[in-house]
Amino acid sequence: MASSLERPTTAPPSLRQLLADLGPGYVANGFIGWLFAATAPVAIILSVGSRGGLSEAQLASWLFGAFFVNGLLTILFCWLYRQPLAFFWTIPGTVLVGPALAHLSFAEVVGAYVATGLLILLLGLSGWVRRAMQAVPMPIVMGMVAGVFLRFGLDLVRALQQDPGIAGAMVVAWLGLSLWPAAGRRLPPLIGALLAGALAIALLGRFDTATLGAIELARPLWQAPAWSWAAMVELVIPLAITVLVVQNGQGIAVLRAVGHEPPVNAITVACGAGALASAAVGAVSSCLTGPTNAIISSSGEKSRHYSAGIVTGLLALGFGLLAPACTRLMLHAPKAFIMALAGLAMLRVLQAAFVTSFKDRFTLGALVAFLVTVADLGLWNIGAAFWGLLAGFVVSWLLEHADFK
Repeated sequence: MASSLERPTTAPPSLRQLLADLGPGYVANGFIGWLFAATAPVAIILSVGSRGGLSEAQLASWLFGAFFVNGLLTILFCWLYRQPLAFFWTIPGTVLVGPALAHLSFAEVVGAYVATGLLILLLGLSGWVRRAMQAVPMPIVMGMVAGVFLRFGLDLVRALQQDPGIAGAMVVAWLGLSLWPAAGRRLPPLIGALLAGALAIALLGRFDTATLGAIELARPLWQAPAWSWAAMVELVIPLAITVLVVQNGQGIAVLRAVGHEPPVNAITVACGAGALASAAVGAVSSCLTGPTNAIISSSGEKSRHYSAGIVTGLLALGFGLLAPACTRLMLHAPKAFIMALAGLAMLRVLQAAFVTSFKDRFTLGALVAFLVTVADLGLWNIGAAFWGLLAGFVVSWLLEHADFK
């Protein structure tokens, strides 16, 4: 099985070579790539986990796994393959977990994480991952994803109604930086929205600095898995699809667009191993991230992009070690701040999900998958995301059979 893994085409760089390749522009790209992951995507984790009844300690442990484990993977693969290969966690998979936490225990969800990691690991070692990625109709998958993501878009609207002072400032900053491309390149719109929200909170006196306490290092919690068929059926296949098709597919496409040749099988194995390690501390499955890789490969010489990825990985390690303080800071922010930040982060993703779902083929199946998922009616203790995926596939097979050819 290991023979299917791609070997590096060049020798890993020495420390001297790495320092020579690491210029100010690559440091800046690596920093922005990390900052993107450390802002709105973290808000999504906290939003999902808080709604699911997780404690502050469990959320801090989740953040530790999401950043520290994936930071190690990022550093290792960027160094080994001399390419910008940044790993973080699956955002669609995180959102999928939200409804599951309403009727499954966290231990059962962790058991699904472990099973997902094993499945991804086997697909990577066998070399079947390319076939698996091609076998799943993307419009139906994205119809299900759009149904899950819709709540975040609605939360953004609700935040504007409930707390216009904070959410309004964030939306104005996001719109301004999106409309002014030159400024948006220097300060990404999502980071601008975060800064505007933080400023609004400070000016309105809505944050109690006494809640911060002393800076403390992470104390990850060991999360023992529990096994249930409901969790396996509801989560394993959808999670694996979000990693392999939605996230890895996007990350690989981004890197190929700028001239890199990412090692697909090795990346899949890394995601499987990362998912198993992350599950041990309660974090969702690892993936090759699209947005961060787009940022760290956005400028400079192609042969030096890997150095920006290593900067991102090092910053991720530090953030993971300080996860308790970061978790406390975000949890004690006004609710509208988290709702608006998560909603703005999901806005473009939700748009892309709708475009992919209804652009060309499998449109009826995608619509059915979307409707069943939005209805959020589980069956046999299995959540709506699975049934949406299944219903969409069946309807397309029966009524859009030509699209499979």
